[in-house]
Amino acid sequence: MGLRDIPVLETNRLILRGPEAEDYPDFKATFSSYRSRFMGGPLNAYEAWMLYAAEIGHWDIRGYGMWMIHDRVTDETLGMAGGWFPAKWPEKELAWIIWPEKAGHGYALEATNAARKYFYDQLGWNGAVSYIDPKNLDSIRLAERLGAVKDRGAPTIDGSDAVYRHPSPDELMDSQIQHGIDMEIHNYIDPLFKPKGFAID
Repeated sequence: MGLRDIPVLETNRLILRGPEAEDYPDFKATFSSYRSRFMGGPLNAYEAWMLYAAEIGHWDIRGYGMWMIHDRVTDETLGMAGGWFPAKWPEKELAWIIWPEKAGHGYALEATNAARKYFYDQLGWNGAVSYIDPKNLDSIRLAERLGAVKDRGAPTIDGSDAVYRHPSPDELMDSQIQHGIDMEIHNYIDPLFKPKGFAID
């Protein structure tokens, strides 16, 4: 799959597009910073370049990958979300990272929810996991908000990560989990909207 063939996903606030050359400076800045400590970083310039090349190549090899998250109004790049399944990964992963200065606005939730829906509805995935450093409490919380639960019996990447298993398509269909996700996303869009019965951060 070439870069021009990567599907574009749209949500209320976001546009998810394939990684392009102009997105690299923001990617490099984040993966060279402390923000990336739970994703193999901080990286030096060469390592950041190689990882970005891998992000692009993953689409061609696997037919799916990580999208760049853009603000729908300004087109500003906010982070990345999507699928990740390099060699020796036990299972297909749903992954995300938001640039440090853009965190706290629900972008990762909105983007990862859209990516998961695409993988389930369009590519026929029957599930996914997220490999998370046990010290990465923000990502653990997000995985749980997406309905993922810790799978203590699942194989890990290197023994140091925790595996969070996402609900299957059938488990998500018309479920309280999905309704809760949709309500939380709507709250970020309209802060005056406060549904009862769901925790809104």
